[in-house]
Amino acid sequence: MAWKTLDDFDFTGKRALVRVDINVPVEDGVVTDATRIERIVPTVEDIQAKGGKVILMAHFGRPKGKVVPEMSLEIIAPTVADVLGVPVTWVNSDFGAAVAEMEEDEVLLLENLRFNPGEEANDEGFAKRLAGLGDIYVNDAFSAAHRAHASTEAIAHLLPACAGRLMAEELGALEKALGTPDRPVVAVVGGAKVSTKLDLLGNLVGKVDHLVIGGGMANTFLAAQGMDVGKSLCEHDLAETAREILGKADAAGCEIILPCDIVVAREFKAGAAHETVAPDACPADAMILDAGPATVAYIGEVLDKAKTLVWNGPLGAFEITPFDAATNAAATKAAALSKAGQLVSVAGGGDTVAALNQAGAADDFTYISTAGGAFLEWMEGKELPGVAALG
Repeated sequence: MAWKTLDDFDFTGKRALVRVDINVPVEDGVVTDATRIERIVPTVEDIQAKGGKVILMAHFGRPKGKVVPEMSLEIIAPTVADVLGVPVTWVNSDFGAAVAEMEEDEVLLLENLRFNPGEEANDEGFAKRLAGLGDIYVNDAFSAAHRAHASTEAIAHLLPACAGRLMAEELGALEKALGTPDRPVVAVVGGAKVSTKLDLLGNLVGKVDHLVIGGGMANTFLAAQGMDVGKSLCEHDLAETAREILGKADAAGCEIILPCDIVVAREFKAGAAHETVAPDACPADAMILDAGPATVAYIGEVLDKAKTLVWNGPLGAFEITPFDAATNAAATKAAALSKAGQLVSVAGGGDTVAALNQAGAADDFTYISTAGGAFLEWMEGKELPGVAALG
């Protein structure tokens, strides 16, 4: 789909209402990771350079339509000012008066939108109140785009609207990965449970050439093929569903890649005694905790021929050694190919980002999405309200 960007508007003398996601971790009143704030800098700087005034709208936590003091954006306003390098004024109540009195280089940060029940209800009245504060609406919060809220969906129909730099970058990366990708396309999907990723798997088998399934999810597929997985994490009740997915993939010409060797242990702890065996040779008293070296080697061969990679979820119990080996090796391989310009690699999801950072591979991936739920719903092929409203 086509969407407008900052380059499509003249911001001279205009007030830009910018929806951002600065829902950052805070401990003892201190921001512990400012990454999400850092990623809005290009949008704010561009609007100001074009002569516009910036009014930031955001949520923080889940106050469920009530005022919760510890979820006030006042807590993070100083960090926003430090990162942006300009004066930032937190506005608690009379938004209109604060906007009327804005200085040229001043940035306003409106109080947590979710303190108002109209935000999550996508209430048109609340959206109109917000829209009355600005001239142009800018959505720079892809990570909130799967929510049809007043500040992400309703407001986009009330003002000239466009994507901010971060949103446009994210949408561009995703379009390149699954919209109109260079082929062959490989998807890596890992994690604990098949049940949480049924829509994802169902969508991907019709869009990618190779689908690598790892983590606890792989155990469910192995069990569905009649293999004993011992004490492994496994959703035995989804055996028929797993077989249906394998059938759909076969019909679509998508190769499902399951472990051809497995790493098993009797204990789930770092440094536990372990061995590598065939996928049908898991001892009854053991559990599968990682894919083995032969599986990693085959994934590497597939990646060597691939042009595009989409990654969501680890291949094993990456949180503890040595069961992080498969994830680390595959991630390192993908990063090297991406750095060499041979592969477009896009990854997202909480565990995924943590795993790629742990492997030291994240910096060389083409794009890492921090969007979580929105990234997953996009991979599932669902329409994102906040994105659709910009079209």
